[in-house]
Amino acid sequence: MAKKSKPLTDSVPIIADPNTDWYSRFTDFDISLFRAGKHYKLYEKLGSHVVTHQGLQGTYFAVWVPNARHVSVEGNFNGWNKTSHPMQVRWDGSGIWETFIPGISTGEVYKYYISSNTGDKLEKADPFALRWEEPPSTASIVWDTWYEWRDADWMKTRFQKNALNKPMSVYEMHFGSWARNIESPGEFLTYRQMAEQLIPYIKNMGFTHVEFLPMMEHPFYPSWGYQITGYFAATSRFGTPQDFMFLIDELHRNDIGLILDWVPSHFPGDEHGLYRFDGTHLYEHADMKKGFHPDWKSYIFNYGRNEVKSFLISNAIFWLDRYHADGLRVDAVASMLYLDYSRDAGEWIPNEFGGNENLEAICFLKEFNEAVYSNFPDVQTIAEESTAFPGVSKPTYTGGLGFGMKWMMGWMNDTLEYFSKDPVHRKYNHNRITFSTEYAFTENFMLPFSHDEVVHGKGSLLNRMPGDEWQKFANLRLLYMYMFTHPGTKCLFMGNEIGQSREWDFDHSLDWHLLEHAPHQGINELVKSLNHLYTSQPALYEKSFESTGFEWIEGGDAENSVLVYSRKGHERDNDLLIILNLTPVPRTGWRIGLPAEGRWKVILNSDDVKFYGSGFSTDQEVISEQIFWHGKEHSGLMNLPPLGGLVLRLLKK
Repeated sequence: MAKKSKPLTDSVPIIADPNTDWYSRFTDFDISLFRAGKHYKLYEKLGSHVVTHQGLQGTYFAVWVPNARHVSVEGNFNGWNKTSHPMQVRWDGSGIWETFIPGISTGEVYKYYISSNTGDKLEKADPFALRWEEPPSTASIVWDTWYEWRDADWMKTRFQKNALNKPMSVYEMHFGSWARNIESPGEFLTYRQMAEQLIPYIKNMGFTHVEFLPMMEHPFYPSWGYQITGYFAATSRFGTPQDFMFLIDELHRNDIGLILDWVPSHFPGDEHGLYRFDGTHLYEHADMKKGFHPDWKSYIFNYGRNEVKSFLISNAIFWLDRYHADGLRVDAVASMLYLDYSRDAGEWIPNEFGGNENLEAICFLKEFNEAVYSNFPDVQTIAEESTAFPGVSKPTYTGGLGFGMKWMMGWMNDTLEYFSKDPVHRKYNHNRITFSTEYAFTENFMLPFSHDEVVHGKGSLLNRMPGDEWQKFANLRLLYMYMFTHPGTKCLFMGNEIGQSREWDFDHSLDWHLLEHAPHQGINELVKSLNHLYTSQPALYEKSFESTGFEWIEGGDAENSVLVYSRKGHERDNDLLIILNLTPVPRTGWRIGLPAEGRWKVILNSDDVKFYGSGFSTDQEVISEQIFWHGKEHSGLMNLPPLGGLVLRLLKK
């Protein structure tokens, strides 16, 4: 029989005796790793775990609350009694409290009642809970992550799918607003319903990966998931953890990778969450000049506290381990790197050298990437980082942060600014469209047109394009042509591939009815064709992050706003030629320098009528002439469609 505890008082905590039969999942080595910030599988130890102890089935609970005088487990099983099921604090000074309660099993709802040394009386959800109640309820649920995975083939070969010299075209999506229940538009699709609808669509469109905005439990739906309270729990809005695993399993079985948004930068101040967890600033900095985020009115993790580092890195490992995620896109990295991010003079504290770099966060990010790639060398970490911080995607042993890739925010901003200009003015902004190649190979860049570009009054991408209806769609097709032929991997937010007309609304489904109309069908068909082009042409991905994979043929024709460049793979026979006419003026008899002698065939034309283009007469083949042009020994004459892009490939002899 399990050893019973005496009732605890608020002032005299009972210390667990290591010489008794008290059940614990912690070894001395676990504790030393935890306190050193090096325990990366804390989810196996802390939290709630259904176990059998001395012949009795029950649940073991463990929570880190170093400044508590009394901790107990309350829930439906004891009528939410705050004293009937006390926990014991470990004897080793770790601040971990434990108990084993017989008779409690999967599905039990609970919280921790904490009486703090500060005098606070707190009711907290479990930071390591594997499932939470569906919001607005806030309690934790005893659960497990057992699932019979069927994705062995994917896991065995995913190093090939995630490699830096392979194509990665990511479909970024917000789960709750991709589509809603047809019979009841106010209801979300469940994880299993999403598997039925999303996977055929992704396969048809040709995306290689799906990226979900944060799927961890969050109390405030309009935060899009970026204000997390349950870091180890898939949100219950759409089903159980096993339901989410089923969706991931089915994605993998259909050769689609999964990237999860991960938010180690901040957390909300909800009273049941991490904020002042034991009555003190346990997870966050006590000084709000370092601990409060002014943009999001949330709290910043204390990256210098070893136990917090163990919590965060364990969380990253958890999603890769238990949920088979193929990558983590780390949100708001810039806000972590700089102490003065979104702060005025006097509102921040310099580091020990007087600078504005957050040295503790930098160290944490390096440790995070080292831990991830040591345990899962076949995944990718991707940084959303908007500054010129050096070496974000360079190895830590060379001084970098160790990410696999970095979002190319400068390219995104310059490109959208350029395309928003009336074509008559583009010649005065030519540098915006060519400047990216000056730094394109300083990092492993991913090109994003993300959710942030279609919210907060920015409007949809379609309505940021100038001109009449036809020109708006032609500009959008040309924008995507430029994106998919530019060096770097790709990330496109949901709705952009159908030419969504209105700004994204997290509370409603995408406007799928738009696909009944030819212009939107054309955009959809073009994105599908671009994905096929990208994944089938080695020149577009083999050297995505190498300067030898790109060459300007003509990048200086500002007057006519025509760009000509070549993309190159390992084999010269695979080289491609890309021509973009960034004005609505058709160009006839336009001479283009060709990288090699021979017959060049048009393999994609964004102005094709099947994409709702004009169908302007463009030769399907160009035969080279020995006429020096654009610095090349051979050239050819072409007709360039209005607001159109062409991709050509040399025909093999």
